Amino acid sequence: MEIAYNPQYPAIEDLRERARRRIPRFAFEYLDGGCNEDVNLRKNTEEIRQVELRPYYLSPHTASDTRCELFGQVYDAPFGIAPIGLQGLIWPNSPEILARAAVAHNIPFILSTVSTTSIERIGELTGGRFWFQLYHPREDRLRDDLLDRAEGAGCQVLVALCDVPSFGFRPRDIRNGLAMPPSMSLRNILQIMGRPTWALNTLRHGKPRFETMFRYFPKNLNIKQLGKTMNETFAGRLNEAKLGPIRDRWKGKLVLKGVASVEDAEMAIRLGLDGIILSNHGGRQLDAGQSTIATLPDIAKQCKGRIAVMMDSGIRSGPDIARTLASGADFAFLGRSFMYGVAALGEEGGHHVISMLKIQLKQVMEQVCCERVADFPNHLIVNEAKNIEFLSRH
Repeated sequence: MEIAYNPQYPAIEDLRERARRRIPRFAFEYLDGGCNEDVNLRKNTEEIRQVELRPYYLSPHTASDTRCELFGQVYDAPFGIAPIGLQGLIWPNSPEILARAAVAHNIPFILSTVSTTSIERIGELTGGRFWFQLYHPREDRLRDDLLDRAEGAGCQVLVALCDVPSFGFRPRDIRNGLAMPPSMSLRNILQIMGRPTWALNTLRHGKPRFETMFRYFPKNLNIKQLGKTMNETFAGRLNEAKLGPIRDRWKGKLVLKGVASVEDAEMAIRLGLDGIILSNHGGRQLDAGQSTIATLPDIAKQCKGRIAVMMDSGIRSGPDIARTLASGADFAFLGRSFMYGVAALGEEGGHHVISMLKIQLKQVMEQVCCERVADFPNHLIVNEAKNIEFLSRH
């Protein structure tokens, strides 16, 4: 499906700026920020931008095709929509907006356990054409109930999350007293009053809440209670003993997300998982860690062909997707970019971002004379001084 994007917003940064002006500050800072001093948040994007591609202008070239096969399904583009928690806080009904857009454009959509639309609703909207990211619960009973609900909704791919052994320390959210629904401090009330479109849409759709987890969680959690409840409800730290039962029980494709080392990737292969997503939670968990693009070359070299290697965190544009694929990933996921789009443009935001990324990616392919996305590694520059220095640091 091709829907022309709005030429007023031809880049993600344009959407980010409009989103900043359109939603309350506490919602924007939740979406836009990382943890601690945002060091890893910045490194994610900055270090992707250091990757360079080589064009072969005189090589035979007929046309560029953005289609990509993953887990036996052909998608129209080699990127999907990453999971984000509290999506309805950023823009009302945004999980449904993005899920519908993903189906229309034939790309994957991943629903978070702590999103604001239920597994069942997304399954209904997509006809089962969605993925589900599982925060691992402490109790086997709760884990099994979530798996049964995902299977009942037709979920195609289960994504087990491994990079939340502790709740991220996020100063902005703490200062804002972030809650579900938002705490009614004077500062937050003034922010809401200054964003009438957001306020009216939220009023129309109702206060956002954790729809999948609502039956398990207490109501009206503030940020401190949320962290405590998350730690009490979810075991967080995955290991072989916890992944094994999930692999045994889940009949569909199983992916491990949050991988940042060859050792964890090898464990996923040993346990018979189908894919891994290299991720540092968008720089929201470990400020002292590496960027995702820094971890990609070693893991791809060791594991590609034995398991599907995917990546998120720091990817903002079509050229970034191209850089990621050239560096060894089979597939890319973007999170903030899609939420900027929805916060900026509402119902059309998902369509706009997908269309824009497709156009940008195809332009890169045609410029470097790359006919298939699988051929991107042939265009990676690895022997230039800058890249040798970059790779040697990581």
